[in-house]
Amino acid sequence: MTAARHRGQRPSRWARFRAWRRRRPFVGGVLIALGGIEMFLSGQLELGELHIHLGIEGLQATIIPLLLVLLGVLVIAMPAHRIFYGVLALAVGLYSIVGVNLGGFLVGMLLTSVGGVIAVSWLPKPVASLDAAPEEAS
Repeated sequence: MTAARHRGQRPSRWARFRAWRRRRPFVGGVLIALGGIEMFLSGQLELGELHIHLGIEGLQATIIPLLLVLLGVLVIAMPAHRIFYGVLALAVGLYSIVGVNLGGFLVGMLLTSVGGVIAVSWLPKPVASLDAAPEEAS
């Protein structure tokens, strides 16, 4: 128990955020969303007079990054479905190699893949019950 709770005070906002963040695959969701944002920005990239835009009329270059950002938010918002959203993010991230400028020049695809693996492999910490007190050796 923290000292603030023991004295009856409310924990700070930062402490409440840390406690909320620990109950969900936060890092995985953020990496998936960052990979989607990077892919979106690389799909809209202009280098001087050269406009890099691949895909079927640019539709894939917009839909795939938006889907990845949505999946990243869903991983954070609903940790119970993290495996489904993580596997879907991995599949869409790998498909982005074809649909979005080589997966956002491979950076977005790598961010998405690492985030998807973290989201799939994340496990909540087990809750310690009061009945499971350690037994003393006699």
